[in-house]
Amino acid sequence: MQLVPHFRAVLSVRRVQSLATALLLSSLAACASLGSNGPTTHAVRHAVAEPVENAKVQIIPITAAVAHQVRSAASLGSFADALGDAPPAGTIIGRGDVLQVSIWEAPPALLFGANVNFGAAEPAAALAATSGAMSNQTSIPDMMVNDNGYVTIPFAGQIEAAGLTPAQLERAIVRRLTGKAHDPQAIVQITHNASADVTLVGEVGSTQVPLTPRGERLLDVLATAGGVKTPLDKTTVQITRGNRVVTMPLSAVVRDPEQNIRLRPNDVVTAISQAFSFTVLGSTKTSAEVPFETTGITLAQALGRAGGLDSSLADPSGVFVFRFENPAAVSPEIAATAARTSDGRIPVIYQADLKNPVSFFLAQQFPIRDKDVIYVSRAPLSDLQRFVSIAASIAFPVINLTQTHLP
Repeated sequence: MQLVPHFRAVLSVRRVQSLATALLLSSLAACASLGSNGPTTHAVRHAVAEPVENAKVQIIPITAAVAHQVRSAASLGSFADALGDAPPAGTIIGRGDVLQVSIWEAPPALLFGANVNFGAAEPAAALAATSGAMSNQTSIPDMMVNDNGYVTIPFAGQIEAAGLTPAQLERAIVRRLTGKAHDPQAIVQITHNASADVTLVGEVGSTQVPLTPRGERLLDVLATAGGVKTPLDKTTVQITRGNRVVTMPLSAVVRDPEQNIRLRPNDVVTAISQAFSFTVLGSTKTSAEVPFETTGITLAQALGRAGGLDSSLADPSGVFVFRFENPAAVSPEIAATAARTSDGRIPVIYQADLKNPVSFFLAQQFPIRDKDVIYVSRAPLSDLQRFVSIAASIAFPVINLTQTHLP
């Protein structure tokens, strides 16, 4: 009669063990549906078949040649290469400019009789004094270049001035007066260059700075406006010229005098504070949008700021950089054949294999760009490790329970 409770206890233990077995089997069946932090390395490598804005993704392993090509392409976006230098403002006459025109006729005067001055008298008076002629001047208000780009000169008629230098306009006036006046000479000065303003916005306030024949450069204009309000290494300068927009770190302009270009009339200079950031996702210690200095950052530094790879989950061979790339930064073969997005860029995934020690040197040379996405894929066995952890957390309490019920 005492065996009955014992058999009941054994049956209860067996039921619990069966339940534990069933739970383990169901966990194994659900292993494929465990949560994930993103695609595997294999899945990313096969993204080449997927289009982005009708442009197929290019998978490019990071090599020394690739890192060099990407770094070299960065110089194509510099102010000196993309915009070039400009002639000093004031040397080109524009619509709305106010001119001082002085005309002198050598004696015996045939047309003007004596010195005639259109504007201020000093240039003509000085010229007359050197020739020994009597100073008999008539002053008229300064001349403004009209909307069509012309000025009207007495006895010379309408002359197109817009687009000419003062010296070129002087020669045009002399040509018109030759044969009418005796040995005519002309002096042209720009007293107000209405078309030579640069607009400044952003971290320098909002103002307009007039350009002069001195030929103001970018740093001159920023200094005239009082300088930027943020530290150099956190400031980006953007120059908009027509339909072209070029951006550079202000610290790079300070370091490289070639980038301190002369500005052109109607340029828009925007000072932006801390404009650069990258996003890191996947099997790293931190998933976040990370700001970085305008001086630039490398892949190695970016991974360091994300806390490094998660050693329990990350696949070191699956470190990827997602970028809409400038065609100049990829090989000529890819640039010639790859389809491009609507803004002319190529969707590219750069891959770094950090299982190879050489890749750590390449990671120190490969530059990270603004709005890059860095993704570290999970290791192939990480799902199995997670399954074992889940199964163990279920099985061990059940096993302990059965052991406590055994006689």
